[in-house]
Amino acid sequence: MANYDVEMRLNIKTPMRDGVNLSSDIYLPKAPGKFPTVLMRTPYSNNMDTMIEKARQLANNSYACVIQDVRGRWDSDGEHYPFKNHGTDGYDTQEWIGQQEWCNGKIGMAGGSYVGLVQWQSAPHRSEFLTCMVPRVICNDFYTGLVYPGGAFQLNVLMTWGMRTNGRTAQSIEYHHWTEAFRKLPLIEMDELAGRKLQFWKDWIEHAAYDDYWDAINVETKWGEITAPAFNMGGWYDLYAQHTFINFNGLRQNGRTPESRQSKLIVGPWPHSLSASTHTGDIDFGAPSMVDLDGEELRWFDYWLKGIDNGIVDEPPLRLFIMGVNEWRDEHEWPLARTQWQKWYLHSNGKANAVLGDGELSTEAPAHEPTDHFVYDPRYPVQTIGGNNCCSPHIVPWGPYDQRPAEMRGDVLCYTSEPMAEDMEVTGPIKVILYAATDGLDTDWTAKLVDVSPTGYAMNLCDGIIRARYRESFTNPTLLEPNTVYEYEIDVAVTGNVFQKGHCVRVEISSSNFPRFDRNPNTGNTLGVDAEMRSAQQTVYHTSQYPSHILLPVIPTQ
Repeated sequence: MANYDVEMRLNIKTPMRDGVNLSSDIYLPKAPGKFPTVLMRTPYSNNMDTMIEKARQLANNSYACVIQDVRGRWDSDGEHYPFKNHGTDGYDTQEWIGQQEWCNGKIGMAGGSYVGLVQWQSAPHRSEFLTCMVPRVICNDFYTGLVYPGGAFQLNVLMTWGMRTNGRTAQSIEYHHWTEAFRKLPLIEMDELAGRKLQFWKDWIEHAAYDDYWDAINVETKWGEITAPAFNMGGWYDLYAQHTFINFNGLRQNGRTPESRQSKLIVGPWPHSLSASTHTGDIDFGAPSMVDLDGEELRWFDYWLKGIDNGIVDEPPLRLFIMGVNEWRDEHEWPLARTQWQKWYLHSNGKANAVLGDGELSTEAPAHEPTDHFVYDPRYPVQTIGGNNCCSPHIVPWGPYDQRPAEMRGDVLCYTSEPMAEDMEVTGPIKVILYAATDGLDTDWTAKLVDVSPTGYAMNLCDGIIRARYRESFTNPTLLEPNTVYEYEIDVAVTGNVFQKGHCVRVEISSSNFPRFDRNPNTGNTLGVDAEMRSAQQTVYHTSQYPSHILLPVIPTQ
């Protein structure tokens, strides 16, 4: 393969339909002819070393590469507002690239997180030149996927990342006292308390329910408009783990063309940074966990943009790393067709509080058991310990960590199985059906799936939350009748893990996971606009009438 020298054309003004000019840096092979082009659009500066290195490597491999600052960031004109304008700006950029003398008419898009969302948002506009995409670690429904998972405000990422997206350049986060900053109230004034005044922050708080504000930027409603296939890349401990699968299924099942329905997905034991280390959190998943994702991306581009028959679309569409046994496996659909859905029920004699309590988990349905009780005080919330966090691990770590510090609290109910008699694989989406009551008008319920080793080490796999007022609908919230039993479905995201022989399955139930999520003040007031808080008396049921359980996707031994 030829290794071309590189020509750079920097800060080329690219016109948008409304007259705004965006700054594009172009990297070209020093060779005659037209080239397939890879486009990366970013709010993080097209002068980042990692992007420049990638662009040069692509040009070395006979691709043109365009790195563009999105509207209102760095060298691009206009005003920046998160998640807005990227559909039309992306389309206009693709149309501009397709007409340049160095482009052969085929464009692929690359990049992760925000650099992934701009790919998806442009795709339904269907530029004739957009041929394929490689979006990494991103969602398409920004209400449930980023800002309000389960109806709760995802505080950590929205403060440590969101507040830095104002202005034209990056904002420092190193000099905040984060332990105090996360606790400031009311939420709607947090931007001002941090020294900024951000309209998008206030808009996020004011649009606490799913409405037209969120629907306008939701690509999940537009799968049928997308013609370009996508090679999705994600991690079990990524912020967007479950949404990577939603994106895969959405396009593969509903894409507009046969090509778009040839989309792929790879998921490793990785956090938001993907395959950057064998370590995620506490755990070393071994050398096989590392994958050359750029190499896989290049194979994708070679097939779709150069027509090289390298077999990539003939391979199984899913490649999953199964934790516990730490092995890769190819699959064909999600959830896996051979899944055995098993209900594992919560049990206790009324004292499941903390890991030293009497909470049990088994496949036997409950009969008549006493309820479990705890007090949720939002002034003293349960601390986030690892998990699917982003984007500043030195502030709130991501990945698997020992959960026993949280499990020693009386406001964390722990339900633990007997040690496994043999290996049991759990791979798929996880849900908890919880029957519970509170003495107020609103509260939160959290659930976490944990793999407990014979030493007692409690490794978090995935977790979720439901804000009670959104138990029936994210569009039309309804408050509670105090001390009334309701059924809650908690989306606990996804995992791929073997509970090895001698290990136990544990489910944690509580009402806070802070600062990953904001604290529910338990008042029933309009969320985010006041600082009032009250303690809540919480009751969890596990009886024949109210059989609280976790639904596990158990994969039989092949």
